[in-house]
Amino acid sequence: MTSFILRAATGYLMPLLLLLSVFMLLRGHNEPGGGFIGGLLAAAAFAFHALAWGPRATLELLRADPRTIIAAGLAAALLAGVVAAAAGEPFLTAHWLPIALPGVGKVGTPLLFDVGVYLVVVGTTTLILLTLGED
Repeated sequence: MTSFILRAATGYLMPLLLLLSVFMLLRGHNEPGGGFIGGLLAAAAFAFHALAWGPRATLELLRADPRTIIAAGLAAALLAGVVAAAAGEPFLTAHWLPIALPGVGKVGTPLLFDVGVYLVVVGTTTLILLTLGED
């Protein structure tokens, strides 16, 4: 039985950790941060949830199998490289959209690669933690 305090704290910490993880993801292609640290922060949020509510509840919250999240991340990272290869340039050469988004900055294949890393880290870490948490 988990404590009421842990469950209540998870309700407040999880949204904050997920918001911070997205912030770290979006600023990562211009400044320190990126997909890896953002993914670890998101995985920490799901780890708190698993400690408070159990692995099954966390899997229901994810709405996708962690293996599917890993596959989507690998596909996004691969797509970031294929864009350059399709243009006849070396694999993973950066391509940028001509417009910048407010709060994000320039959007291009480095951000797509970071999203792929983010998803792979979230899926892998969550899969490991949930596998260890099952009885």
